[in-house]
Amino acid sequence: MAATVEKVAAQALGLSTAGRVLLVEKLLDSLSGEADPAVERAHLDEVRRRRDAVRSGQAGLIEGDEALRRARAALRK
Repeated sequence: MAATVEKVAAQALGLSTAGRVLLVEKLLDSLSGEADPAVERAHLDEVRRRRDAVRSGQAGLIEGDEALRRARAALRK
């Protein structure tokens, strides 16, 4: 089974960005069951808004470890 998963993953990584996004959406849909289309649309709109903010330079990214450090520090306040 692991070998099959590795083969599928290797093939998936060869897809275009749009193809990988579509694949991820389909996989997530298979795990979550029925989702409210309005919630799905709102979620995708927010993801795109954030992506566009990063691409335009209006927002920046930080490493996961740094994000966790900041979140923990905020919780201690």
